[in-house]
Amino acid sequence: MEALAMQSRAVEVAGAVRRNGALVGDRRVRAGSLRVGGSTGAATLRARGAKPVAPLCCVKTSRGHQSLHNSVDEALLLKRKAEQVLFELNGRCIYLVGMMGSGKSTVGKILAEVLGYSYFDSDSLVEQAVGMPSVAQIFKVHSEAFFRDNESSVLRDLSSMQRLVVATGGGAVIRPVNWSYMKKGMSVMLDVPLDALAKRIAQVGTASRPLLDQPSADPYTAAFAKLSLLAEQRGDAYANADVRVSLQEIAAKQGHDDVSQLTPTDIAIEALQKIQNFVIEHSMSSGPFDDL
Repeated sequence: MEALAMQSRAVEVAGAVRRNGALVGDRRVRAGSLRVGGSTGAATLRARGAKPVAPLCCVKTSRGHQSLHNSVDEALLLKRKAEQVLFELNGRCIYLVGMMGSGKSTVGKILAEVLGYSYFDSDSLVEQAVGMPSVAQIFKVHSEAFFRDNESSVLRDLSSMQRLVVATGGGAVIRPVNWSYMKKGMSVMLDVPLDALAKRIAQVGTASRPLLDQPSADPYTAAFAKLSLLAEQRGDAYANADVRVSLQEIAAKQGHDDVSQLTPTDIAIEALQKIQNFVIEHSMSSGPFDDL
Protein backbone atom coordinates (compact mmCIF):
# COMPACT_ATOMS: atom_id res chain seq x y z
CA MET A 1 0.00 0.00 0.00
CA GLU A 2 2.80 2.41 0.85
CA ALA A 3 4.33 1.80 -2.58
CA LEU A 4 1.02 2.67 -4.24
CA ALA A 5 0.70 5.80 -2.12
CA MET A 6 4.23 6.81 -3.00
CA GLN A 7 3.53 6.30 -6.69
CA SER A 8 0.41 8.47 -6.53
CA ARG A 9 2.44 11.29 -5.04
CA ALA A 10 5.45 10.95 -7.33
CA VAL A 11 6.52 14.13 -9.01
CA GLU A 12 5.55 14.45 -12.67
CA VAL A 13 7.73 17.26 -13.88
CA ALA A 14 5.82 18.90 -16.69
CA GLY A 15 8.30 21.72 -17.04
CA ALA A 16 10.00 24.65 -15.49
CA VAL A 17 11.68 27.37 -17.39
CA ARG A 18 13.30 30.68 -16.99
CA ARG A 19 14.21 33.05 -19.78
CA ASN A 20 14.73 30.76 -22.80
CA GLY A 21 12.78 27.88 -21.24
CA ALA A 22 13.26 24.20 -20.54
CA LEU A 23 12.30 21.67 -23.15
CA VAL A 24 10.50 18.33 -22.78
CA GLY A 25 11.12 16.61 -26.07
CA ASP A 26 10.38 19.27 -28.66
CA ARG A 27 7.72 21.02 -26.59
CA ARG A 28 8.41 24.29 -24.78
CA VAL A 29 6.61 24.52 -21.47
CA ARG A 30 5.34 27.43 -19.43
CA ALA A 31 7.85 29.35 -17.37
CA GLY A 32 8.35 28.66 -13.69
CA SER A 33 5.79 25.88 -13.24
CA LEU A 34 5.69 22.18 -12.56
CA ARG A 35 2.88 19.77 -11.91
CA VAL A 36 2.75 17.54 -8.88
CA GLY A 37 0.55 14.50 -9.30
CA GLY A 38 -1.75 13.44 -6.48
CA SER A 39 -5.11 11.93 -5.66
CA THR A 40 -6.63 15.35 -5.10
CA GLY A 41 -5.52 16.79 -8.42
CA ALA A 42 -2.57 18.81 -9.58
CA ALA A 43 -1.05 21.95 -8.14
CA THR A 44 1.06 24.49 -9.94
CA LEU A 45 4.16 25.43 -7.96
CA ARG A 46 6.82 28.06 -8.45
CA ALA A 47 10.31 26.65 -8.88
CA ARG A 48 12.66 27.61 -6.10
CA GLY A 49 15.17 30.09 -7.33
CA ALA A 50 12.79 31.38 -9.99
CA LYS A 51 13.51 34.95 -8.96
CA PRO A 52 16.73 36.42 -10.31
CA VAL A 53 19.66 35.53 -8.10
CA ALA A 54 22.37 38.14 -7.88
CA PRO A 55 25.65 36.34 -8.60
CA LEU A 56 27.52 38.62 -6.27
CA CYS A 57 26.65 41.03 -3.49
CA CYS A 58 28.89 44.06 -3.29
CA VAL A 59 29.46 45.19 0.29
CA LYS A 60 31.20 48.41 1.17
CA THR A 61 34.37 48.01 3.19
CA SER A 62 37.13 50.29 4.30
CA ARG A 63 38.80 49.65 0.97
CA GLY A 64 35.82 51.23 -0.78
CA HIS A 65 36.35 51.42 -4.53
CA GLN A 66 38.86 48.56 -4.54
CA SER A 67 36.28 46.19 -3.06
CA LEU A 68 33.70 47.29 -5.61
CA HIS A 69 36.24 46.91 -8.41
CA ASN A 70 37.04 43.34 -7.33
CA SER A 71 33.33 42.51 -7.16
CA VAL A 72 32.70 43.81 -10.66
CA ASP A 73 35.70 41.87 -11.96
CA GLU A 74 34.32 38.66 -10.44
CA ALA A 75 30.87 39.25 -11.90
CA LEU A 76 32.29 39.90 -15.36
CA LEU A 77 34.49 36.81 -15.18
CA LEU A 78 31.49 34.72 -14.16
CA LYS A 79 29.45 36.09 -17.07
CA ARG A 80 32.20 35.48 -19.63
CA LYS A 81 32.81 31.95 -18.40
CA ALA A 82 29.10 31.16 -18.56
CA GLU A 83 28.93 32.41 -22.15
CA GLN A 84 31.81 30.11 -23.09
CA VAL A 85 30.24 27.06 -21.45
CA LEU A 86 26.62 27.64 -22.46
CA PHE A 87 27.00 26.67 -26.12
CA GLU A 88 29.05 23.58 -25.28
CA LEU A 89 26.48 22.37 -22.75
CA ASN A 90 23.88 22.27 -25.52
CA GLY A 91 21.01 22.44 -23.03
CA ARG A 92 22.20 19.59 -20.85
CA CYS A 93 21.25 19.70 -17.18
CA ILE A 94 23.78 20.22 -14.40
CA TYR A 95 23.43 18.09 -11.26
CA LEU A 96 25.28 19.29 -8.18
CA VAL A 97 26.27 16.55 -5.73
CA GLY A 98 28.17 16.66 -2.48
CA MET A 99 27.88 16.37 1.27
CA MET A 100 25.15 18.19 3.15
CA GLY A 101 26.12 21.79 3.79
CA SER A 102 28.53 21.92 0.85
CA GLY A 103 26.75 24.88 -0.76
CA LYS A 104 24.94 23.08 -3.59
CA SER A 105 21.84 25.27 -3.31
CA THR A 106 23.72 28.57 -3.17
CA VAL A 107 26.09 27.74 -6.03
CA GLY A 108 23.27 26.12 -8.01
CA LYS A 109 21.19 29.29 -7.99
CA ILE A 110 24.15 31.33 -9.21
CA LEU A 111 24.85 28.87 -12.04
CA ALA A 112 21.19 28.81 -13.06
CA GLU A 113 21.00 32.60 -13.13
CA VAL A 114 24.14 33.14 -15.17
CA LEU A 115 23.37 30.32 -17.62
CA GLY A 116 19.71 31.24 -18.03
CA TYR A 117 18.70 27.82 -16.68
CA SER A 118 15.93 26.89 -14.24
CA TYR A 119 16.92 25.88 -10.72
CA PHE A 120 15.49 23.01 -8.68
CA ASP A 121 16.30 21.51 -5.29
CA SER A 122 15.53 17.79 -5.33
CA ASP A 123 14.83 17.70 -1.57
CA SER A 124 12.24 20.47 -1.98
CA LEU A 125 10.56 18.60 -4.83
CA VAL A 126 10.31 15.47 -2.68
CA GLU A 127 8.77 17.53 0.14
CA GLN A 128 6.21 18.91 -2.29
CA ALA A 129 5.44 15.48 -3.75
CA VAL A 130 4.95 13.86 -0.36
CA GLY A 131 3.14 16.85 1.12
CA MET A 132 5.43 17.35 4.09
CA PRO A 133 7.36 20.48 5.08
CA SER A 134 10.79 18.93 5.59
CA VAL A 135 13.03 15.98 4.85
CA ALA A 136 13.41 15.47 8.59
CA GLN A 137 9.66 14.94 8.96
CA ILE A 138 9.58 12.52 6.03
CA PHE A 139 12.32 10.46 7.70
CA LYS A 140 10.41 10.54 11.01
CA VAL A 141 6.91 9.74 9.73
CA HIS A 142 7.94 7.29 7.00
CA SER A 143 11.56 6.20 6.63
CA GLU A 144 14.77 7.00 4.84
CA ALA A 145 13.96 4.31 2.25
CA PHE A 146 10.61 6.00 1.53
CA PHE A 147 12.40 9.31 1.02
CA ARG A 148 15.00 7.71 -1.26
CA ASP A 149 12.29 6.13 -3.42
CA ASN A 150 10.66 9.53 -3.94
CA GLU A 151 14.06 11.13 -4.54
CA SER A 152 14.75 8.66 -7.34
CA SER A 153 11.35 9.43 -8.88
CA VAL A 154 12.13 13.15 -8.84
CA LEU A 155 15.53 12.65 -10.49
CA ARG A 156 14.00 10.35 -13.09
CA ASP A 157 11.48 13.02 -14.08
CA LEU A 158 14.03 15.85 -14.10
CA SER A 159 16.35 13.80 -16.31
CA SER A 160 13.85 14.01 -19.17
CA MET A 161 14.24 17.78 -19.28
CA GLN A 162 16.84 20.29 -20.44
CA ARG A 163 18.36 23.54 -19.19
CA LEU A 164 18.12 22.80 -15.48
CA VAL A 165 20.52 23.16 -12.57
CA VAL A 166 19.57 20.62 -9.90
CA ALA A 167 20.91 20.68 -6.34
CA THR A 168 20.62 17.08 -5.11
CA GLY A 169 20.46 15.81 -1.56
CA GLY A 170 23.66 14.63 0.06
CA GLY A 171 22.62 10.97 -0.15
CA ALA A 172 21.30 10.97 -3.71
CA VAL A 173 24.56 9.43 -4.87
CA ILE A 174 24.13 6.17 -2.97
CA ARG A 175 21.64 4.65 -5.43
CA PRO A 176 23.12 3.56 -8.76
CA VAL A 177 19.82 4.25 -10.54
CA ASN A 178 20.16 7.92 -9.65
CA TRP A 179 23.47 8.06 -11.49
CA SER A 180 21.76 6.67 -14.60
CA TYR A 181 19.51 9.74 -14.48
CA MET A 182 22.22 12.27 -13.67
CA LYS A 183 24.55 10.94 -16.37
CA LYS A 184 22.08 12.25 -18.93
CA GLY A 185 23.51 15.64 -17.99
CA MET A 186 26.63 16.84 -16.21
CA SER A 187 27.33 15.92 -12.58
CA VAL A 188 29.46 18.28 -10.51
CA MET A 189 30.72 17.43 -7.03
CA LEU A 190 31.39 20.24 -4.56
CA ASP A 191 34.24 18.94 -2.40
CA VAL A 192 34.42 20.81 0.91
CA PRO A 193 36.79 19.89 3.79
CA LEU A 194 34.94 18.08 6.56
CA ASP A 195 36.03 20.50 9.26
CA ALA A 196 34.56 23.39 7.28
CA LEU A 197 31.31 21.46 6.78
CA ALA A 198 31.10 20.65 10.48
CA LYS A 199 31.58 24.32 11.39
CA ARG A 200 28.84 25.41 8.99
CA ILE A 201 26.38 22.82 10.25
CA ALA A 202 27.17 23.45 13.92
CA GLN A 203 26.44 27.15 13.38
CA VAL A 204 23.04 26.70 11.74
CA GLY A 205 21.92 23.60 13.65
CA THR A 206 21.00 20.08 12.61
CA ALA A 207 17.20 20.08 12.97
CA SER A 208 16.72 20.05 9.18
CA ARG A 209 19.33 17.31 8.68
CA PRO A 210 17.89 14.02 9.99
CA LEU A 211 21.13 12.05 9.62
CA LEU A 212 22.93 14.54 11.88
CA ASP A 213 20.19 15.55 14.31
CA GLN A 214 21.45 13.99 17.53
CA PRO A 215 21.62 15.64 20.97
CA SER A 216 25.16 16.72 21.76
CA ALA A 217 26.91 19.13 24.09
CA ASP A 218 29.44 19.82 21.33
CA PRO A 219 27.63 20.22 17.98
CA TYR A 220 30.89 20.61 16.03
CA THR A 221 32.42 17.37 17.31
CA ALA A 222 29.20 15.43 16.76
CA ALA A 223 28.78 16.83 13.25
CA PHE A 224 32.40 16.14 12.32
CA ALA A 225 32.18 12.53 13.51
CA LYS A 226 28.99 11.82 11.57
CA LEU A 227 30.21 13.62 8.45
CA SER A 228 33.43 11.61 8.54
CA LEU A 229 31.42 8.39 8.62
CA LEU A 230 29.16 9.51 5.76
CA ALA A 231 32.15 10.62 3.70
CA GLU A 232 33.75 7.21 4.11
CA GLN A 233 30.52 5.43 3.14
CA ARG A 234 29.83 7.66 0.12
CA GLY A 235 33.33 8.40 -1.11
CA ASP A 236 33.25 5.94 -4.00
CA ALA A 237 29.81 7.15 -5.05
CA TYR A 238 30.86 10.80 -5.14
CA ALA A 239 33.81 9.78 -7.33
CA ASN A 240 31.29 9.00 -10.12
CA ALA A 241 30.77 12.72 -10.72
CA ASP A 242 31.99 14.05 -14.06
CA VAL A 243 33.60 17.05 -12.40
CA ARG A 244 35.09 17.64 -8.95
CA VAL A 245 35.31 21.18 -7.61
CA SER A 246 37.71 21.28 -4.66
CA LEU A 247 37.31 24.29 -2.39
CA GLN A 248 40.77 23.63 -0.96
CA GLU A 249 42.28 23.94 -4.43
CA ILE A 250 40.42 27.17 -5.13
CA ALA A 251 41.53 28.63 -1.79
CA ALA A 252 45.15 27.65 -2.45
CA LYS A 253 45.12 29.29 -5.89
CA GLN A 254 43.79 32.49 -4.36
CA GLY A 255 46.25 32.45 -1.46
CA HIS A 256 43.65 31.76 1.25
CA ASP A 257 44.31 29.58 4.28
CA ASP A 258 40.62 28.93 4.92
CA VAL A 259 37.92 27.91 2.44
CA SER A 260 35.47 30.12 4.35
CA GLN A 261 37.17 33.09 2.66
CA LEU A 262 35.83 31.97 -0.71
CA THR A 263 32.66 33.49 -2.13
CA PRO A 264 29.93 31.44 -3.82
CA THR A 265 30.91 33.25 -7.03
CA ASP A 266 34.48 31.94 -6.71
CA ILE A 267 33.09 28.42 -6.53
CA ALA A 268 30.66 28.95 -9.42
CA ILE A 269 33.46 30.25 -11.66
CA GLU A 270 35.61 27.21 -10.86
CA ALA A 271 32.66 24.89 -11.53
CA LEU A 272 32.12 26.43 -14.97
CA GLN A 273 35.83 26.12 -15.75
CA LYS A 274 35.83 22.45 -14.75
CA ILE A 275 32.72 21.80 -16.82
CA GLN A 276 34.36 23.43 -19.84
CA ASN A 277 37.53 21.37 -19.34
CA PHE A 278 35.50 18.17 -19.14
CA VAL A 279 33.58 18.96 -22.32
CA ILE A 280 36.77 19.77 -24.25
CA GLU A 281 38.60 16.67 -23.02
CA HIS A 282 35.65 14.42 -23.82
CA SER A 283 35.22 15.92 -27.27
CA MET A 284 38.88 15.30 -28.08
CA SER A 285 38.87 11.72 -26.82
CA SER A 286 35.47 10.38 -27.87
CA GLY A 287 33.72 12.78 -30.20
CA PRO A 288 31.09 15.47 -29.73
CA PHE A 289 29.60 16.14 -26.32
CA ASP A 290 26.19 15.39 -27.84
CA ASP A 291 27.13 11.72 -27.85
CA LEU A 292 27.55 11.51 -24.07
